[in-house]
Amino acid sequence: MFDYQALRAVHAVIQTGSFEKAAATLHVTPSAVSQRVKNLEERLGAVLIVRGNPAEATETGEWLCRHMENVGLLERDLMERLPGLMDRTGPSQPVTLSIATNADSLGTWFMEAVTDFARRETPLLNIAVDDEEHTAEWLERGRVIAAVTSIPRAVAGCRLIALGALSYRATASPDYMARHFPDGVTPEALARAPAVTFNRKDRLQGRWIRHALGLDMSVPTHWLPSTQGFLEASLGGMGWCMNPALLVREHLQSGRLVELLPGSPLDIPLFWQINRLSEARLSSLTEAVRAAAARHLVPSGHAP
Repeated sequence: MFDYQALRAVHAVIQTGSFEKAAATLHVTPSAVSQRVKNLEERLGAVLIVRGNPAEATETGEWLCRHMENVGLLERDLMERLPGLMDRTGPSQPVTLSIATNADSLGTWFMEAVTDFARRETPLLNIAVDDEEHTAEWLERGRVIAAVTSIPRAVAGCRLIALGALSYRATASPDYMARHFPDGVTPEALARAPAVTFNRKDRLQGRWIRHALGLDMSVPTHWLPSTQGFLEASLGGMGWCMNPALLVREHLQSGRLVELLPGSPLDIPLFWQINRLSEARLSSLTEAVRAAAARHLVPSGHAP
């Protein structure tokens, strides 16, 4: 039999980031939480929580958290059908679902999906952000229950749904273009003109150069891990960068931004991957994601 008191203690520590906050959530003492976690770790022969500020889960701890999310969904469904089973004297623990998406989706269309879901459903959401090429790893490691990813193959145990493509434009301010590309966007000018890159996982600039010019080359870059910061850096003439068309459409129309090479968008296909064990109980989340994607993304040519 599973020790659900211990499992809930592990989940609460990871969700809140500390043993003290977990104790308050569970209405027990911090020493009780610590003892439950310790006993479960000894039983499994594995560390579940990396003690620190905040406390973080190991890979095994993440898998246990996903199990508890599924348990929470099952219990929620059961209580809706059999409300007499509910213990009305004990504390009510809301279900928290961990999902992952890329920063540009979160900054453009994905919030519309999750706010629509949150208005209609009771589970809380824990949204992690990573590059669209790496969010699938969060699923593989059991760190999330669903993710927006650019990987066109299903992670083991997950359903893959094509959403469309997030279209990007290589943009810069007119002043920047006059300073760095007075004779046009040439390989020589690109090799000197500073770009703006989200982080070291971000390969969009290089992919666009390959797509638009057929070249493999590196460029000097500023590092700026912010979707909104990218837009402001473009407008301020800090560098050229790949901005989602959804963010820069009005600026391109007004002339505050221009494309480095007009008519050369880079479209990144996106997919929704969701754990099959949770798929049926989270159909409303999937529907919200698909609906928001249909409103804002461009066709990618991938079958759903």
